[in-house]
Order: sequence, then structure tokens, then C-alpha cells
Amino acid sequence: MGGPGEPPEGTPEGSSSGAEDEYRSVVFDESFVRAARLQEYSAHERVTDHSPAVRRRGPSRRLLTRQALALVVLLAIALGTALYMGVRHPYGSPQARRSAEMLRMTVVPLAPRGEVPGGADAHALFERSPAARFASGIKGIPLPAVRATAHFSESQVGAALSTVRAYLVSSSLDPEVLTGRAVRPVQALLDAGQLAQFDRSLSRPAADGRHAPTGWLVRFDPARAVLADDQVRVLGTLRAAETDPATLEVTADGTFVYALRPRGASQASARVSLFTVRRALTFRFDSDNLRVGQTRLVSSTTQAGPLSCAEDTTVRFHPLLAGEAARPGGPSATDPYTAATPTALCGTLSDAAQPKV
Repeated sequence: MGGPGEPPEGTPEGSSSGAEDEYRSVVFDESFVRAARLQEYSAHERVTDHSPAVRRRGPSRRLLTRQALALVVLLAIALGTALYMGVRHPYGSPQARRSAEMLRMTVVPLAPRGEVPGGADAHALFERSPAARFASGIKGIPLPAVRATAHFSESQVGAALSTVRAYLVSSSLDPEVLTGRAVRPVQALLDAGQLAQFDRSLSRPAADGRHAPTGWLVRFDPARAVLADDQVRVLGTLRAAETDPATLEVTADGTFVYALRPRGASQASARVSLFTVRRALTFRFDSDNLRVGQTRLVSSTTQAGPLSCAEDTTVRFHPLLAGEAARPGGPSATDPYTAATPTALCGTLSDAAQPKV
């Protein structure tokens, strides 16, 4: 019997036992091939008894499916957490706050007890009135010391104070605004979310505590009075404070005193009188407002006189000038049974607020 690597009939003649021995395991002669047992499986045997030529990779596909499922679950958890935090965040989104904040305003006319005092010279009237110690124009609204808050830097607080100061100048000192010829200087400083309310106040004014132009700015009836002196006397204060981590609030309290004369009268012959406006305003800022230099005016309380309580002060002020007195009658009636009817207000201008002539 041959060895493990020998053909059935032994080693062929003429074979080499030398260098060719190392190839014996891979060289088959004719007798080896004839002696090999060949078997061809039937179609049924190939289907039932033998594995397919291509092996299925089931475990890998199952692993991929598990990974995809885990990824979907993680994404769902992340999305749910983001939605939950958006709904439950204690401060809400800036856009939600802006859309909910409308200006609430109160305008109170102040009627004099008697005739309005006057004089020939505006400077002399100022010196004989409580406004004698007031500065002129923007100098009367000094910026306070600027300090950072817990969530707003010193530069952000300074930007908020400067924006409010600019609003006071535009809405209370600009001659074009005072005479009703312009509103753009005021409009440009308002947050975009308040422009609809501002525009509605000008196009469809109403004494409803929301849409009175005199709640946004100071404006005189140009057919009645003009400025006798462009130098308005002012005493104003500004204060900034953080109300929450996303909101910086600035309060402004200012008294503005104007010298007026009748429309159409010559400057040499017309008597001059003083008109006083006290404005208490509250402004709010978020990071977007500070970045673009705009603000949200959320509260406005105005006291102005001398005015007649019977005059409508919603659109503009109709000042009582030198020698004039308030017309008899109070403000328009208020119906407490109708919720849409605003409460009409009117006060009395103190004699101490008038110049001594």
C-alpha cells in the first residue's frame, strides 16, 4: 500500500525522489485521477442536503437594525426634551414676550384754576417758574453711572440707557415731532413687535389706553400754538435694573417745559406762556433689542397742562395760551356698564407750577 500521498498503484516509474518530492502533495498522475470517486448530486440533493453557494449574513443585518432602532429612539428623546424645555422654560422666548407686550398709556390733562399767565420774553418766564433750575435740551437728561447686572454687561446697560435717552429726545424735544411734521425719529427706535400698535395709534387714534399718539410722544396742535423758544427746559432721570435673566428694564421720569405763543402772531407782539409735560415711561430690552438699538415701551403715564378738560388730548395737545382759561365742563363721560369705555381723567394744574408774573 502506498503512503498517504502515493497513488493507488504505487510510485510511477521514472519519478524522482529528489527535489520533486516536495510537490508530491499537489501533483496527481493519470492513475490517481482514474481512481478518484466522483459523485454528482441530483437537483433535489443539491437543494435539500447542501447549503447555498452564497451564505446569508443574517446576524449582521440584525445588528444594523438594532443600531438604527437605537438611533431613532435617541432622536425621539432629544426632540421630546427640546419641546418640553421650550414649553416649560420659565422665561419663554423673546418673540413670545414681544408679541404679548403692548404699551399701556395714561394721559391726564391738567386744567388751570384761572387765566394762564404770560409774558413778552420766554427766558424771563422760565426764570420765574419752577423750571428755572432745569437744564436746556438733552443736558437735562444726564446718563447715570453705568454698572453691569447679573446677566447684562456694563456695555449692554449703557446701550439701553443711551437708547432710552435718544427716545426721550426724539419724542419730547425734536421740533419736527413736536409740531406734528414727523414721527419717523420715534418710530425708528421701537421694537418691530410694537410698530403695528404705533401705526394704529396714528392712523386710528382712540382714547382706549392703547392707541393715543400722546402716549407715545409730545405733539401740539400746530393750528393753535408754536414754539416760542427751541430750548426746552428739562429735568429727567434714568434708572436701569434687571427684571429677569433675559430682560433689562429702564425707567425714565422727566419733566419738560415748553415756551409757546399763538399761531400766526408776530414774535414781537405775542405773549408767551409755558406748557409743562411730566412723562413717566418704562422701557424693556432683550439681547436682540440691545444689539440693534431698539426698545419696547411698555408703560407711559403723561400729565400735561395747562389744558381744558373738555378738549380731547388723544391725538395732540391743545394748549391754553397766555390770558386763556379752561372751558367749563369736565372730561368726556365714562360709562361703567360698558367695558370698552375707558375712564376719562382730568386734574387741576397747581398754581405753584405756573410762572410768577
